[in-house]
Amino acid sequence: MKAAGGKAVYGAAVGILMLDARFPRIAGDIGNATTWPFPVLYRVVRSASPDRVVRRRAEGLRDAFLAAGRDLVADGADGITTNCGFLSLYQAELAAELGVPVATSSLMQVPMVARLLPPGRRVGILTISAATLTGEHLACAGVDPDTPIVGTDTGGEFSRVILDDAAELDVERARRDNIEAAEALVAAHPDIGAIVLECTNMVPYAADIRRATGRPTFSAYDFICWFQGGLMPRRFDDRRPPAIGFGPDSH
Repeated sequence: MKAAGGKAVYGAAVGILMLDARFPRIAGDIGNATTWPFPVLYRVVRSASPDRVVRRRAEGLRDAFLAAGRDLVADGADGITTNCGFLSLYQAELAAELGVPVATSSLMQVPMVARLLPPGRRVGILTISAATLTGEHLACAGVDPDTPIVGTDTGGEFSRVILDDAAELDVERARRDNIEAAEALVAAHPDIGAIVLECTNMVPYAADIRRATGRPTFSAYDFICWFQGGLMPRRFDDRRPPAIGFGPDSH
């Protein structure tokens, strides 16, 4: 057996491009390393604040994201993702330039989830900022522009803390913001059969949203675990254990 080299880091297939932020990242958040059941590589894109990416369309940050992505690939990442669904705007450019598979946004799940649903049901999107999630963001992720969208930006805690990069988060208030927004989504569109969470910071509340709405809820965690599964498929040992016998020669 010979081992092949060429990387600085081995065993961490997923590289995550991180916004430059200091708000609390609780367990479940993509930026909390304890969230993952496998190793990941992180790279912070300096000056990519939540406000700049979500409210200002990541203006002027293309080259910084490309450079950080190249660094992750050089360090050993076999695929690249990001910690903000609004970065779907850079999906085509990152995929074209980095030379590895790229999954910028949880929104990319929407077309696949839509195909899972029975006739008469459709996907709804829960986002951190309905005010700035545009048709272009959706188009770059392959999402039908008529997909129903509701944001947590009408709440008082979750969107404010994340987008303003506040130092403290009231987790229970943030949980309520997410649940109430999801309930408003399905109340306004009763034909919704599943919910996709645009924001990677919503992952800790996915189970609560599922329980409150009764709808399957797909998050960035689900998406990236699926992504990693393709980059590093599980190897199954096909060797069979010896048969257990009951004859005179059994041990």
